[in-house]
Amino acid sequence: MKIRKSKKRGRTNHGWLYSQHSFSFGHYSDPEWTGVSALRVINEDIIAPSKGFGLHSHQDVEILTYVLQGELLHKDSLGNVQRLRAGEVQRMTAGTGIEHSEFNASASDPLHFLQIWIQPNQLDLTPSYEDKMFTDAQKYHQWCLLAADDTQEGALKIHQDVALYSSKLTERNQLNYALKKGRKAYLHVVEGAVKLNKQILRTGDAALIEDGEAIQIDALHATELLLFDLPSA
Repeated sequence: MKIRKSKKRGRTNHGWLYSQHSFSFGHYSDPEWTGVSALRVINEDIIAPSKGFGLHSHQDVEILTYVLQGELLHKDSLGNVQRLRAGEVQRMTAGTGIEHSEFNASASDPLHFLQIWIQPNQLDLTPSYEDKMFTDAQKYHQWCLLAADDTQEGALKIHQDVALYSSKLTERNQLNYALKKGRKAYLHVVEGAVKLNKQILRTGDAALIEDGEAIQIDALHATELLLFDLPSA
């Protein structure tokens, strides 16, 4: 098991945007953490009121956006105009090319979200979009499937052999995950504190688990987690 501490993440501060990078991104480079399998980016972004990213383009990447606090205003070249609230997850398949903008819809409160990039299993896909609200009730003390390579359990569809789960645990509750042999898991602590196989992880910390190792999670405080089940290569 390899631990990724929050304080070791890359940081970008533009005033209107404060971002923490789990993996190499933009001007931040860490040769030990360039991604895990098909998982290439986890950026934790906080955007000031009424600010955001203007229209920009992406190609050949699966983009997942998970809103933690506030409201995100999304517009794209497919004609989608959406307001995403805390608990909503958005999936964009950039494929042959898509343009979009992301702004904080509030004039008074910050916007806090995670943006996740996954390398697709094929190039030149047709660009597409979907979003879905996942409630706390779906996450408490169990794994809630947010995105996968098929639409099982109502998950968003991504074009890669990856399953993304979320869970919320109250203090002193436990949750396990059976990682199959030949797979990798990347566990990211969104908020709170847990003991993972005797290691303590706190907000922003993460762990890479490989090759069928048992995953036992004990919540030390109220906690939210993301777990990526990934192919070995």
